[in-house]
Amino acid sequence: MKKILLVSMLSNTAALVSKAMPELKGKTVTYIPTAGIAEMPDGDISEMTADETKTLQSLGLTVDVLEVSSAAEAEIDQKLTENDVIYIGGGNTFFLLQELRRSGADKILIREVNSGKPYIGESAGAVIACPDIGYCSGMDDPAKAPELNDYTGLGLVDFYVVPHLGNEMLGAGVGETVEKYSGSLDLKVITDDQMILVTDNEITISDR
Repeated sequence: MKKILLVSMLSNTAALVSKAMPELKGKTVTYIPTAGIAEMPDGDISEMTADETKTLQSLGLTVDVLEVSSAAEAEIDQKLTENDVIYIGGGNTFFLLQELRRSGADKILIREVNSGKPYIGESAGAVIACPDIGYCSGMDDPAKAPELNDYTGLGLVDFYVVPHLGNEMLGAGVGETVEKYSGSLDLKVITDDQMILVTDNEITISDR
């Protein structure tokens, strides 16, 4: 059974996530913070990684960090295959897709999640799960992924997440994106306090 959780901000929705996935407690999560590199000064994601690690630990998870832009192929395969859960954090979606594809992690992710491994995506980690990420160019800067020419996403879901509705800083471009694509794409627009749960073909949006 496929089980996917998509949020704008994990720290705001941890209680929702815990309720939706009580089985997380005692499991090991592969945490991919790579998207944050393109948004942090000098690419320093240490503080962000420490904060998100604490949030994941509050869910009862043991955290195994995997930074795919610098990890060896064997490490990527081992952590994505052997650990129980996959979590991808926020940042620049285009840079994230570039590095997942360059490292080969994208194919392993798709295989594992479609085989039933729970997936949690926050912000960029939620958008990357969609069929294509080109629609988010008004929210993220594609220029931060100069090697990326194909915007095909992981295709874990068949809709398009628009995160950070109502967030003055992170939600820049949300209104423009909704106006531009609401007539052509199946958009799921969420605030920082909402969660999208996908269980096989059933989709539920919950509020904190």
